[in-house]
Amino acid sequence: MPPDPVRYAVALSEHSDTGVALGEVVGQVLDRLGPAPDVAVLFVTGHHVDRCDELGRTVRQTLGARHLIGGTAVSVLAHRQEVEESPGVVLWAGHTGPVEVFRPSSEGRLPDDLVDDTTVVVLADPFSYDAVNLAGNVPPEVTLVGGLASEAGRPGGNRLFLDDDVQAEGAVALALPPGLGTRPLVSQGCRPVGEPMTVTSSEGNLLRTLGGRPALERLKAISETAEPSERSLLSRGLQVGLVVDEHREVFGPGDFLIRGVLGADRATGAVAIGDHAPVGSTVQFQVRDADAATAELRQMAAAWHADSALVFTCNGRGSHLFGRPGLDAEALVDGLDTTAVGGMFCAGEIGPIGGRHFLHGFTASALLLGAEPAA
Repeated sequence: MPPDPVRYAVALSEHSDTGVALGEVVGQVLDRLGPAPDVAVLFVTGHHVDRCDELGRTVRQTLGARHLIGGTAVSVLAHRQEVEESPGVVLWAGHTGPVEVFRPSSEGRLPDDLVDDTTVVVLADPFSYDAVNLAGNVPPEVTLVGGLASEAGRPGGNRLFLDDDVQAEGAVALALPPGLGTRPLVSQGCRPVGEPMTVTSSEGNLLRTLGGRPALERLKAISETAEPSERSLLSRGLQVGLVVDEHREVFGPGDFLIRGVLGADRATGAVAIGDHAPVGSTVQFQVRDADAATAELRQMAAAWHADSALVFTCNGRGSHLFGRPGLDAEALVDGLDTTAVGGMFCAGEIGPIGGRHFLHGFTASALLLGAEPAA
C-alpha cells in the first residue's frame, strides 16, 4: 500500500545572504512537498528586512504557491531548532485546498463570508493594529491563531507579507478551509498557587477584595504558607488566572486566562492586574517558571498527533526563560510526532482559551493540522 502523500513541509535556512537563504528553503520545500502548494507562510528575521520587498514575490514565483502570508520576527523556529537573534528564514507550505488571504479591517473584524469551522491565521504589527479588539470580535465558531511581529521595537520597523505585497503596518490573515483537522493549542506556562477565590470587589484593573478580604491580604497568606522555592517564584513571576468558563466545577490548565500582577497598594490592600476581573468572577494566583512552562507544553502536545504545526511563541521564552533555545520546538516535535513544525517568536500571541479568543503574553500558541488524539 503506497504511503499517504505529504501535505505539509517546513524548511529553515540560517544563511546570512538572503538570496542563498531563499534558495535553500524553497529547494527543501520542493524536495519534500513538490511544486504549487495552495499556501505558504514565511517567517523572516530582521537580518533580511532590507530585501523584504522581493521575498514574498520570489517565494511565490519559485515555489508556485497560490497564496502567501508572513512576517518579520526577532527569532524563528523550525523542526526541533530555534534560531534566536541571528539570520533565519523559515518557510512553511501546505496542500490545503482553496484558501483565502486578506487584510483584517482596522475595526478588528473578519470578512462576513467566512463559514463556521474556518481556521484563521493572523499576523499583525503591534504598533499599528489592535489585536485585542480583533480577538474579542472573532466568534467561537471560527478558530483564530497567530501572533504579533517582533523584529522591530518601533513603529514602521516590522514587515508583513500578503501574496506579492509587503506592508509595514496593519495585519494580514489566512483563512484555511474546513476539513483539515485543525486544532489550536495554547500553553500559558503557569501553575496555580493557593485556592480559587471569588472577586467580591473590583474597580478597573484593581482587585480590591477576594472572598470578602483585601486581595493583598489573600496574597500575603499564600506567600507565608509557600515553600521557599515557591516564595521566590511569587516574588519575581507572579501572575493571576481569570476563569473563562464559570460553569466548571473544577479549574485546571486551559481554564484560566493568565494576566500579570502589576503591583499593590498597601494602604487599601488592592492588587493591580493586567485586565479587569468583574465582581462574582473567579481568580487564582499563578506562578510562571521554566519547569512549569515546559511541563505544560509537553503535556498538551503529547495529547495529540499531528501532520504539522504553525507555532507562535513569545519572544520572552526561548533562552530568556529556559536558559537555552529549542525547548518549545522540541516539546512540540516530540509530542506531536512530526518534524513539520515552523513558526516565529512574537511580541504577543493569539489563541483561544475556554472558547474565547485572546491576545496573550509569554505563551506558546500553535495551530495543529491533521490533528488526532493520541492513543
